[in-house]
Amino acid sequence: METLDYHMLNFKCGLEIHQQLPDKKLFCNCPCIITDEKPDYTIKRKLKAIAGETGQIDVAALHEQTKQKHFVYHCYKNNTCLVEIDEEPPHCINQEALSTTLLVAKMLHATIIDTIIFMRKTVVDGSNVSGFQRTALIATDGYIETSEGKITIPTICLEEEAAKAVERTKEYNVYNLSRLGIPLIEIATNPDIKTPAGAKEAAEKIGMILRSTNKVKRGLGTIRQDVNLSVKNGARVEIKGFQDIKSIPTVIDFEIKRQLEILGMGEKIKSEVRKAEETGATTFLRPMPGAARMYPETDVLVINVTKEMIDSLLIPELLDDKAQKLEDYGISKELAEMLVKKNKAEHFELFCKKFANLKPAYIGELLLPKLLEIKRKYNIDIELITVQQIESVLQQLNEQMISKEAVEEILAAFGQQKSVDFLRYKTLDTADIEKDIKKIVEQNKDKRFGAIMHIVMGKYRGKADGKLIAELIKKYVGNN
Repeated sequence: METLDYHMLNFKCGLEIHQQLPDKKLFCNCPCIITDEKPDYTIKRKLKAIAGETGQIDVAALHEQTKQKHFVYHCYKNNTCLVEIDEEPPHCINQEALSTTLLVAKMLHATIIDTIIFMRKTVVDGSNVSGFQRTALIATDGYIETSEGKITIPTICLEEEAAKAVERTKEYNVYNLSRLGIPLIEIATNPDIKTPAGAKEAAEKIGMILRSTNKVKRGLGTIRQDVNLSVKNGARVEIKGFQDIKSIPTVIDFEIKRQLEILGMGEKIKSEVRKAEETGATTFLRPMPGAARMYPETDVLVINVTKEMIDSLLIPELLDDKAQKLEDYGISKELAEMLVKKNKAEHFELFCKKFANLKPAYIGELLLPKLLEIKRKYNIDIELITVQQIESVLQQLNEQMISKEAVEEILAAFGQQKSVDFLRYKTLDTADIEKDIKKIVEQNKDKRFGAIMHIVMGKYRGKADGKLIAELIKKYVGNN
């Protein structure tokens, strides 16, 4: 792929990060659980674009209205109520979601707004039953530090998540309402990002800060990144729908080359919203929305933020800092980051202190990479292997009651919900093993080292250390 000079192109890039929060929805008590099962009931609606606070109708809303679609909504008894279907006003705001957003703003060095006022953002593509999304500005003027310099953050908002698209046709769209109303933090950066790699780095840094709170949803689809970009003589284009944060540089590269081809033909770049495809290319979604889609929300009370509220928010240790501390145990950077990412850091440190006879690198491997290896090999659900069971295995190893060769079989048994008798795997006396190996070698004088190793391991697998067995065999058979 041709390398572009982004500095010469006057490349400008900013991000919008959307992070879901757990527990309850923003304006009702429905749980933040997304259900993809058959709906308990459905409703049908049509939506109409209306004028915003400026007195004008937003161009993106008008674009959607011209499609003349109707919308079908899948509803569920356990996580959809009258608020979602717009038959009841919003309840009091989710205080935990507000507190988490304030904490994130504090971690991003932002200035928190004294008076929080919710607005209605016109959305008539059907993803909100009411035809609008409730959103509030929480903080301004934040920043993060990256290898490309400071990336400034003009706005941090708290808003409602949209409904989940199920099906789109020319006549109608189908949406799942279990996602509608989940609290969503929106973090927008200024166009300070200088390269595609810088965009990926900034997205990773903001994602790390969000996860450091331990108060956000985790897993596929719980965080989304939108990229806004432009080049010299072009216009701002927003790209949505990144499948993976790693794809950001590739998609940006493809999009800039698309724009350069258009400019090369003497045509203008249209300011619009585009979708990132799996190929790296982008496709048109809708015109770029503007300020005309915003107007005040009269059903939600104004929130006054006090100094006491802000001072009570304790900034947690960043995950990057946690990972760096784990490296002091002598493990690799990759393993340290993996342990932190999978919330295994505390267990790792506890086990390192508790089991002094075991190397930290071995403990770290057992907590993650080894379990993934067992998952692939035995096709089992490693989530069924408890921390207490892993601790019991490490305890036996630390006291030299079992060998490392027994660990895989024991953990696989735990994953298959089987009971384990550690006495079955009890290590044998080294003198007895050596005596037996000497006898086996004498009985197999015509065999090479590898063949004898196979015989001995067949007898002692899980009961003796493989390295010890190899050394003892070499003692009597040599390296032949």
